[in-house]
Amino acid sequence: MLNTGFHYVIVGAGCAGLQLALALAEETQATNKKIALIDKRRPSENDKTWSFWEAGPGQWDPILTSSYSQAFFKAPKTKLKLELPPYTYKSLNAKDFYDYAFKKLQTYSHLIFLKEEVIGINENRKEALVTTALGSYPCSHVFDSRIPAAFYNQKRYLKIQQHFKGIRVKTKQPIFDTKVFTMMDYRLSYPDSTSFMYVLPYSPNEALIEFTFFSPFTVKESVYDQYNREYLKTYFNLTDFEILETETGNIPMSNYPFHKHHTSRITKIGTGGGWVKSSSGYSFKNTEKKVKHIIKNIQKDRLPSYGLYSKKYNFYDTIFLKVLHDNNHLGPWLFTQFYTKNSVPTMFRFLDEESRFKEEFKIMRSLFSWAFIKAFFQTRF
Repeated sequence: MLNTGFHYVIVGAGCAGLQLALALAEETQATNKKIALIDKRRPSENDKTWSFWEAGPGQWDPILTSSYSQAFFKAPKTKLKLELPPYTYKSLNAKDFYDYAFKKLQTYSHLIFLKEEVIGINENRKEALVTTALGSYPCSHVFDSRIPAAFYNQKRYLKIQQHFKGIRVKTKQPIFDTKVFTMMDYRLSYPDSTSFMYVLPYSPNEALIEFTFFSPFTVKESVYDQYNREYLKTYFNLTDFEILETETGNIPMSNYPFHKHHTSRITKIGTGGGWVKSSSGYSFKNTEKKVKHIIKNIQKDRLPSYGLYSKKYNFYDTIFLKVLHDNNHLGPWLFTQFYTKNSVPTMFRFLDEESRFKEEFKIMRSLFSWAFIKAFFQTRF
């Protein structure tokens, strides 16, 4: 079956695909350019938690589950309570995001959701062709969130895995402070690794407790379970609790050049486009920024992928990844230096790729070590 008439096709209805669909539908509403959003499933489960920081109000505020103006950073010999203003740390549930996005997308008559599995994308000078098991869809441009197969089949570029298991727990007694979340707690850590606890309190009786690794290796699921329970017992004196939900994930943090898969007819997006910040693993707010950049490119009649890649910040991230890859046990020290020797605005601007050179120099100096120097020169030359 051959279906015609789409101007844009978005492959994948995850975080990136839905954010782009919302922005693109709004941008093209006046011109009525038809859009297809294609995925083999319509996501609806509460399968993950997205968190991000931003200054002031934002477009996702109506569906936030929690927000914080203070954060803990903890290590065996360090305990910091960080004041975040002018930033706020915000969290939302995946289900709330999916429901919000699809409800809003249904108001656009020029956008259609196709529950099909994409099996191939081809292109020529005039158009791109997206093929599924049920049909073929020609269009002017494709936004493809699938991770390139070449990423998994290469050994040249660095890859650290952010892998985790979180449990949303409910307690009988009020034990959680809802005013402050824990960004990283290294007091309980897997041997010779960069691993830490992440805590989001939702109420005095409810919180997300998540054991997370930034490592080249993975572990059995029982390891996450062991550390989550041990953390609750050791630092909250808690052994009796109800697990409401669980979430697991494995997010690649890599300097792989995803941008090289862009063409005149295809733009890679999301994790498949390198939109996960490789030095932190955060993606939700970065996705929002990339989407705005794509919309601006379309408005200026540029290729959608124009300027999406930053060579400078890729260099910084590669140094960081190199240290973690070659000396994974140094992660706790590295993050302790980062948080103790830099202000919150400086750190957040750096991670948002909005920093000035003076701030970047200060951060590089705070991480000064032989491992860092070695990684710098190996990356540079």
